[in-house]
Amino acid sequence: MYGTARRLACVITVVGAGLCVSPALANKANDTLSVAWDAQLDNADAYFNTSREGILLARMVWDQLIERDPVSFEYRPALATAWRWLDPLTLELDLRKGVKFQNGQPFDAEDVVYTLNFVSNPDNKVLNATNVNWIKNVEKIDEYKVRIHLSRTFPAALEYLAGPMPIYPHVYYAKVGPSGMARQPIGSGPYRVEKLEAGKSITLVKNTDYWSDSPKGTPKIGKIVVTFPPEKTTQMAELMSGGIDWMWYVPTDQVKDIEKVKGITVVSGETMRVGYIYFDAAGRSGKSPLQDIRVRRAIAYAINRPEFAKTFFPSTASVLKAPCFPAQFGCYQGATQYDYNLAKAKELMKEAGYPDGFNTTLYAYRQPSTWEDALAGYMSQIGVKASIQLLQYAAFRTKNNEGVTPISFGDWGSYSINDASAILGNFFTGTRDDFTGDAELQAWVKEADASPEPKTREELYRKAVERIMDRMYALPMNSYAVYYAYSSELNFTPFKDEIPRYYLYSWK
Repeated sequence: MYGTARRLACVITVVGAGLCVSPALANKANDTLSVAWDAQLDNADAYFNTSREGILLARMVWDQLIERDPVSFEYRPALATAWRWLDPLTLELDLRKGVKFQNGQPFDAEDVVYTLNFVSNPDNKVLNATNVNWIKNVEKIDEYKVRIHLSRTFPAALEYLAGPMPIYPHVYYAKVGPSGMARQPIGSGPYRVEKLEAGKSITLVKNTDYWSDSPKGTPKIGKIVVTFPPEKTTQMAELMSGGIDWMWYVPTDQVKDIEKVKGITVVSGETMRVGYIYFDAAGRSGKSPLQDIRVRRAIAYAINRPEFAKTFFPSTASVLKAPCFPAQFGCYQGATQYDYNLAKAKELMKEAGYPDGFNTTLYAYRQPSTWEDALAGYMSQIGVKASIQLLQYAAFRTKNNEGVTPISFGDWGSYSINDASAILGNFFTGTRDDFTGDAELQAWVKEADASPEPKTREELYRKAVERIMDRMYALPMNSYAVYYAYSSELNFTPFKDEIPRYYLYSWK
């Protein structure tokens, strides 16, 4: 590994559009994959964080009842070997025998019952209740069979069981609780946590006793070290000097220069993550011009979304027509659109009584400040002067939940769930993330989330998307296409669900 001075020199060279040739092969020799994540993991317990980093860790440390193929999106048996609907409110699952958790505890029905009953209990206040509040309770039938009783019909249940719902060892979790699991995670997954330094690094080692026949396969790389460099320039310098082997969300304007560096490969791919601008139409943050539909529409017309996507994302990113990912079930694509039209935006501002604009605050997190500057610049063209509050994700969530964010710019990966309920259900059903105050819209989305009939769900989601776009509660920006940069000695494949599966990767 090169020293700090060498890494800094690489940063200066790349930013200056020069060439910095350094090997990125330092960790193949000791079978250690070093990766950089963009944000610190605030809580390692998968049910008590909502970050993408938490999802990545969960897939390595724990297993789900069902695994979804990352390419075909087909369901594969995991901790459950089979499943069947006994009726619309009862799902029965047969469980796998012979699995052990990383502390030696055998896996059986007690682990499923305890985990799912604990996280679905409102008193335990998991961070994203929409992932689990469809569960009424879970019943043990025998040692390797359980029944999940639903609180309501929930057609996306299998999507959630295959996604953000890992199973914990019940004896350990009952003893240590969420705080203990956050400090020392224990699962049945392909990697176990060897060391966790909050805010600094996570060291994972291959689970040599990982159960056979897992759809995740046998992990190939011996050790994975995760760090959280705060700046992209730092990450790029570390990559070029061999300090790390993998990073993502490489800034678009740096890609051509990084591609010139010997020993580094750069690829891009679209993900299910969507960007959005959310307006406080309900006035939760106080009375403001944003409660006027004409003002919200004016801002939508003033933002050049194709230009924004082209400037900051790979060409595989697409401008969105709805506040969801197009492939998700129920993501209607025929609603009102807002093509860039500055004249129309100014006309609407004048009609609303704000020809000279007004002052507001744009809250955002994690994204480079240049993105927020660009958005504020678009809004300034119609007199909307937005001061920027760029926060860490946890602080942003707090402000958002407190209802003090008049305009927020964020992104949502739907926990990689290929169903519109994973995003519309979070933002438009009266949750703390709902800034619409629209009871009828909330009722439509709730009914769509729960209806067992696909056609009924599609119709309700269509009505919901049309209402959201017509009243401009939220402006969908673009899908997040990602540039990944990594050691050329690494076999790596990106997936559309935005989950790097490190257990599938290997050295060449």
